[in-house]
Amino acid sequence: MTHEKVTNVFITFLKLGLTSFGGPIAHFGYFRKELVEKQGWVSESQFSQLLAICQFLPGPASSQLGFSLGLLRAGWLGALSAFVAFTLPSALLLIGFASALPYLSGAFGAAVIHGLKLVAFAVVADAVWGMSQKLCPDVTRRVIAILATTTLLLMNSAWSQLFVVMTGAIVGIFFCYTSAPENKDQIKVGYGKRLGIVLFIVFVSLLSIVILIPNQSGFQGIAQSFYRVGTLVFGGGHVVLPLLQNATVSSGLVSNESFLVGYGASQAIPGPMFSFAAYIGAVIPNVGQVSWLGASIAILTIFLPGFLLITAALPFWQSIAHSQTAAKAIAGVNAAIVGLLAAALYNPIFTSSITNTIDLTIGLTSVVMLINWRLPPLIVVLWCLLASVLFAP
Repeated sequence: MTHEKVTNVFITFLKLGLTSFGGPIAHFGYFRKELVEKQGWVSESQFSQLLAICQFLPGPASSQLGFSLGLLRAGWLGALSAFVAFTLPSALLLIGFASALPYLSGAFGAAVIHGLKLVAFAVVADAVWGMSQKLCPDVTRRVIAILATTTLLLMNSAWSQLFVVMTGAIVGIFFCYTSAPENKDQIKVGYGKRLGIVLFIVFVSLLSIVILIPNQSGFQGIAQSFYRVGTLVFGGGHVVLPLLQNATVSSGLVSNESFLVGYGASQAIPGPMFSFAAYIGAVIPNVGQVSWLGASIAILTIFLPGFLLITAALPFWQSIAHSQTAAKAIAGVNAAIVGLLAAALYNPIFTSSITNTIDLTIGLTSVVMLINWRLPPLIVVLWCLLASVLFAP
């Protein structure tokens, strides 16, 4: 019976991994329709609770949700199957794109690459707008976001990003007003609080190692950088952009152009945004040569902290679900994350992708297509590529 459940989890999430376009918010809708309405894995209340805790913790929210749903459905093998099946299609597509990059030469290739940069501008602008509307509904949180943006534009580093997130949490506790999430049906996992504590200790131990030891090179450096990024990404999705940019571009591991091109390409595929890590890991070790080992290390280490945290927290969820302090802290963190993403929208995205009036027109049109017309990101990708090729100098 367990084998059948694991197989069911794998097939279900493989289908979702091949068809779930639109980013984490859209993924939540796909998951709810398939796993609550169609297959009835969990109740509406249980799904809402899992969603709340995944958004509360750092990490890739939609992948954490899928991992948790697989865990509840078929145990640890179910969780692993959900992760692999949901992530594999997008990871393979991005590694394939990394392999094709050397062939994108000449005027046409340059126009395609520039078009993908414009995609990145439009998608992140849409994310900033949407997240600001949802996560900054009052003056206090708007001020937190603005101060976070200003701070990061003046001194952008991994430590300044951590400072902004932690400050957002502290300010949120004292000044934000929000209600704790409701919960009705209990979430029951097949292990207790003792294992939850062990998993949290593993998370903290690995984080201490990657922070305290000097920056490494090669594959060790990839694991170190991507694990650190995975611990800082509150909100998932596009929030990974500025953190990965700082960890890889600012440190000289990849060029800014390669980074933005890969990010633009990641908008045209289904599955989790964190699969972008596979592309970065593939192009880091050797210029012009794709590394499958680098891609594997990058994608595993960026997902690992989020999965350790969600599995550590689940046995304790009933105890913390009604915490008003926790709800206020996460409200402040989310507002700071909006500021972090807004800073990345300007630098490096705007400064690298918008070079003339034509670029600005294409970019703004793309933003309108996403925000006002609500067109799928894939349509915007095609528009940016076509416009960039047609109007290339």
